[in-house]
Amino acid sequence: MFDNCKMIDLSVPLEHNASSEPLPAQIHYVDHAGEGLAQMQQFFGIQPEDLVYSEGQGWAVEQVQAITHTGTHVDAPYHYGAKSAGQPARTIDDVPLEWCFGPGVVLDVRNVPAGEEITVEYLKAELERIDYTIKPLDIVMLRTDADKRIDSAAYFQQPGLGRKGVLWLVEQGVRVIGIDAYTLDRPFADMVADYKKTGDGRHIWPAHFAGITAEYCQIEKLANLDQLPQPHGFYVSCLPIKIKAASAGWCRAVALVPS
Repeated sequence: MFDNCKMIDLSVPLEHNASSEPLPAQIHYVDHAGEGLAQMQQFFGIQPEDLVYSEGQGWAVEQVQAITHTGTHVDAPYHYGAKSAGQPARTIDDVPLEWCFGPGVVLDVRNVPAGEEITVEYLKAELERIDYTIKPLDIVMLRTDADKRIDSAAYFQQPGLGRKGVLWLVEQGVRVIGIDAYTLDRPFADMVADYKKTGDGRHIWPAHFAGITAEYCQIEKLANLDQLPQPHGFYVSCLPIKIKAASAGWCRAVALVPS
């Protein structure tokens, strides 16, 4: 089925003190010559000269302290609220694997200005432009090209979905929605500005909170959607790390594109 497929990495790395993370990961690197050697001496009761194959070098290990929403990750329904569609919300270890591997569709939303909502009308127009009808369990990904600015403050300048857009996609049978930006919602600053102007709390996190009404997952911080040669006709794998009772899991999102 996947003979002659090209694999395209759609992920960003989990990085120490990344500027693209308000709550960045902390990674402690244990190298071969220092702590790695000391750890092996402790575990095995040896001297460096006993490590013949490695010429006195130990192992390398990394210690990571990070929230589950760092780097490219999949949000579980539990992230949005304790219940989803009237039932206890699924945590990431309960998300069906069938949701996380399936046909991919890229919708180009680069023409939507930063801070603006990606409306249902825009989604429909883009689907008409690429001549595609969404099918159940399609993995729909929104291309903003924000990932090209990931090392600058401009990374956070992006459009985002609203409540209506999420619910419309879920009504089509979509269970995973992705975006190559920091968040599926509009930027925090724009949501806060609208809330302060109107006093209406429905401006806060509407795309995420839509998951309380209708069950879905999202992939945030995708990358390289511009490298996909066509907007559909490929598969996406976004299997999350299985963390017990967690609201999200890191993933290595990959596209499999037929040659």
